[in-house]
Amino acid sequence: MVDQTFDRSNAVYVKNVHQKGRSVFANVPFKVGELIERAPTWAFDEVAASLIDKTGLFQYYFVRNLEQDVMTRYVVFGFISMVNHSSDPNAQVVWADSDCGAWASIVAIRDIKMNEEITHRYANVSAYPNYIKFIE
Repeated sequence: MVDQTFDRSNAVYVKNVHQKGRSVFANVPFKVGELIERAPTWAFDEVAASLIDKTGLFQYYFVRNLEQDVMTRYVVFGFISMVNHSSDPNAQVVWADSDCGAWASIVAIRDIKMNEEITHRYANVSAYPNYIKFIE
């Protein structure tokens, strides 16, 4: 399995997709509402964002609206960070806060078949530079 990397539970795997790069796929079927993965996060502020936005990490962090017009940015650890954007996604990110910080979960919003790519809608598509093209 050189071309695929599995998680510990073997529920998902990662492989390279032409023109998209690393992509996350279902290794088992998921029903609507089922948890695909839950991962810890690290939040950072505007000052850090101004630096991070100039690096390749920009394409891997998440934004979350905590209040009206206030976005918080997070590095999400785990396979969730490699789930690609789609305008017609099959999963969504659900946030939860705990004493040890914010957690991000990716949850199926429709049934996902085995070997189907897992996708979600990015909250910050408009922030991406023009040279980055999203492939559906």
